[in-house]
Amino acid sequence: MRLNLRRPAAVSRRWLAMGAMTLALVAIGLDATVLSLALPTLSKSLGASEAELQWFVTAYTLALAAAMLPVGLLGDRYGRKTVLLGGLALFGAMSVVCALSTTPTEFILARTILGVAGAATVVMSLSVVTVLFDEAERPRAMGIWAAGNFISMPIGPIVGGYVLAHAWWGWVFLMNVPVILIGLTAVAVFVPQSRSERRPGIDIPGVALSSAGLAFIMYGLVEAGDNGWSSASAIEFSLLGLITLAVFVGWQAWLTARPNGQPLIDLALFRSRSFSWGIVLAAAGILGMFGILFTLPQYLQGIVGLDAEGAGIRFLPVIFGMVVGAIPADRVAARIGPKITVAAGLAILSAGMFVGSGMTETSGDAFLAGWTFVVGLGAGLGLATAASVAMVELSAERSGVGAALLQAIVKLGPAFGATILGSVLNSTYQGRVAVGGLPGDVAETVRQSVFGGLAVAQQMGSSSLAESVRTSFVAGMDDASRAAGIIVAIAAVVALAVMPLRAKAASDSTAAADVADAADAAGRRAAGGGARPATSADA
Repeated sequence: MRLNLRRPAAVSRRWLAMGAMTLALVAIGLDATVLSLALPTLSKSLGASEAELQWFVTAYTLALAAAMLPVGLLGDRYGRKTVLLGGLALFGAMSVVCALSTTPTEFILARTILGVAGAATVVMSLSVVTVLFDEAERPRAMGIWAAGNFISMPIGPIVGGYVLAHAWWGWVFLMNVPVILIGLTAVAVFVPQSRSERRPGIDIPGVALSSAGLAFIMYGLVEAGDNGWSSASAIEFSLLGLITLAVFVGWQAWLTARPNGQPLIDLALFRSRSFSWGIVLAAAGILGMFGILFTLPQYLQGIVGLDAEGAGIRFLPVIFGMVVGAIPADRVAARIGPKITVAAGLAILSAGMFVGSGMTETSGDAFLAGWTFVVGLGAGLGLATAASVAMVELSAERSGVGAALLQAIVKLGPAFGATILGSVLNSTYQGRVAVGGLPGDVAETVRQSVFGGLAVAQQMGSSSLAESVRTSFVAGMDDASRAAGIIVAIAAVVALAVMPLRAKAASDSTAAADVADAADAAGRRAAGGGARPATSADA
């Protein structure tokens, strides 16, 4: 006889596993954002050039994007728990290697492998949510998963700032290790093994095309952010990525049409409005929210004059707002429907960005805390619900690749955000800053960044130049916030226009019940208790 899915012991074990995976997600998200604060220190400690510093960030980003779909396939084929444990272990090991690196080459290699491990952990944790919880519990689980995934972005500057101010820079990476160990232990004990009943074939051309296409697009966006949209490298790599992904879609369609074809992804998923628009709207919301993460650290350190720790503390309201929004998102969506919940969350996020566009050089902490809390609240409510609506369309059979597909698209949001909003900020700043009468190379230094401009002003003893740099940067930051607000407002309108009023009920509750029973059995076996007959999920 099947065990009751909602039996307290089974339920508690599933939520313990959820808590452990959320901690691991926070550690991985921290690594993606904390590095920006550590770059000046790493430049001195490792003797890294500007190009090498760029690759410290880019190597992780490219590996993360390229590995998404392959690790999803591996999870569906060989076991999601196995891949999740492997990703966690590899992430912990590479964190140690990063901390102990003595040359830029060692660090870049470790960061690349770290990106692959991060992809495995993020994708498999989302996949496990799909098979571990039934349709009744999944929205709440998705809210917790989203909170861990999204909250880590603003936590990075806080934790990184504190560590860099008080300890050796290597602790920025070593602090991941105890969290990863907790995650490894909990996953090993509480998460059951699951895989597709029909092992999917390994679509080698599909894996190669999807990985290359995502990596090319990501690199094109990085180049656009550094050198502008008109740079040859940005255009070439972006076009190459789009063409490669178009070939990938064509290849998947051809395999789908064949009687025995086994495509990497199920293109039928994109016929679902919940799945397609849930992903797009989550990515749009992240793009808008990234405006804070991109502009505020520069404002707080360059304009206000805070150190890294002080700047990081100012991100606490964003985190609090995201928690307040994400945790009850499932109950709000159950009451008013996911369409209205996503639209409301995005509208709140947009409103916060528009209020934030009123920042000045002298804006106080109270004003900053107020509008950043509103941004976090909207992001937590809207993004958690959008991701949950998309995930309800995934069956347990192919949840690995489905979760990877969702993450691959959503992860483009920050890259687009940094590029688009960075272009807006730079355009306003460079158009307004007063460089008339300065030598060409000095003027270019001023135009490159607010920090370069302030350094030149200090060397020249020019208060008028310093004031021009500050006012020009704040004007650019405000324009970037308005641009983010417009993008997210459009996304809110789109949510009202295209999303279904109610999400489709998941059809895989039997599989979820099997996995829940397996979780219960795994917990009892770990505790030395008796075992029941194994199900397919235990295999």
